[in-house]
Amino acid sequence: MEEMRQSLRIMMQCINKMPSGVYKVDDHKVTPPRRAEMKESMEALIHHFKLFSEGFVVPPGTTYTAIEAPKGEMGVYLVSDGTSKPYRLHIKAPGFVHLAALDRISRRHMLADLVAIIGTLDIVFGEVDR
Repeated sequence: MEEMRQSLRIMMQCINKMPSGVYKVDDHKVTPPRRAEMKESMEALIHHFKLFSEGFVVPPGTTYTAIEAPKGEMGVYLVSDGTSKPYRLHIKAPGFVHLAALDRISRRHMLADLVAIIGTLDIVFGEVDR
């Protein structure tokens, strides 16, 4: 319970230090126009439509980003070839590492124990399905 209170304190510190105002990127190629603009300007409406139907061009390159999920690290590996669609995208779910460790964890156990081991690890097979 104390960890939850500490997390709440950290979130409140972040909110208090956050500057007020609009949070929007200045680059109009990746930012949709405001709703009021779309009602007045045909160009803004077209830009909004093209941005959400075609996407925006990502420079070529690779990136890997990981976050801490409740069950472990969740990673996203993205390869761009310079178009609006990713050349390769791989999502590493936290349960994948747990499933990989299942062989080592279940050694010298009975087959009936496997159900309890999988339940303890809380493996969701939908997220580790390849």
